[in-house]
Amino acid sequence: MYRIFNPKLAFSVITLSGLAVVLGGCLGGSSGSSGTLNLGITDAPIDGAQNVYVQFSGIKLHGSSTGDITLNFCQDPVDASKTVVSSGTCATSKPKQIDLLNLGSGKSEELLGDYTLAAGHYQWIRLLVDTEDQLDSYIVLGDGSSHELTIPSGAETGLKLVRGFDVAAGGHSDYTIDFDLRKSVHSTNGNYMLRPTLRLVDNLQVGSVAGTVSANLLTSCNSPAVYVYSGSNVTPMDVNTSLDTGPIASAAVSLTDHTYKAAFLEAGNYTVAFTCAATDDPATTDTLAFSGTSTVTVAANTKTTHNF
Repeated sequence: MYRIFNPKLAFSVITLSGLAVVLGGCLGGSSGSSGTLNLGITDAPIDGAQNVYVQFSGIKLHGSSTGDITLNFCQDPVDASKTVVSSGTCATSKPKQIDLLNLGSGKSEELLGDYTLAAGHYQWIRLLVDTEDQLDSYIVLGDGSSHELTIPSGAETGLKLVRGFDVAAGGHSDYTIDFDLRKSVHSTNGNYMLRPTLRLVDNLQVGSVAGTVSANLLTSCNSPAVYVYSGSNVTPMDVNTSLDTGPIASAAVSLTDHTYKAAFLEAGNYTVAFTCAATDDPATTDTLAFSGTSTVTVAANTKTTHNF
């Protein structure tokens, strides 16, 4: 069974200072009414890994009026060091390889930077991920060993988000994809698979929960984390991707300053709980001890403080 754990590592969905790195600009547009889409990616933590690299070669969208649109990440013909976005075939591809463990504390990397699209409703987004070549998408464990990541469902169904979104005529849509590694990386017999659990959130409608954890709770604690559940008074449980009642997000607790922060939470009520042993196997039910379970309210563009 799967356990990825390294007591020296504690990553958080939110542990680094905010930064956005633009992956691509707009090389094309749409006739008629249009708006712009800004799409970023962030991460929830996983224990026992030094790096989790995922290589994105592009994005595919499906709109009610446009049908399928494929946006490829290409080498800038003017500056080979840059990546641009094209709705056509790349003369030379330049995929973006992102270490998802570097994303946290509201930090994200931008996959699309104000890209012009036809206005209307879009039913789904698919992230095009490279897993064919050696060390394009891979995990580096605490012992320094590297292991290729595969997608069991294959490239055609890949990393798909079925939540829709709208691009308003003359408007600007700003979304972030929360890539929860704690739920998404599975290991069987030494093979590492990416079965992603993704959330698409509207950046204008999200807030965060942050605070500190008492030193008494962190005594002899190697993998402390705060789990976040949708709704009030939820009984906390482990990460189990076969169930719908597990945490929607998690945030590692710093063993240095005892702080945590869970970001990109849509406005509403949430249950938060602290555990000292966040070493979940997402494929099984694990018995975790929780403490300090409480209900908190998140408002858009607001940080809610909750201390354990």
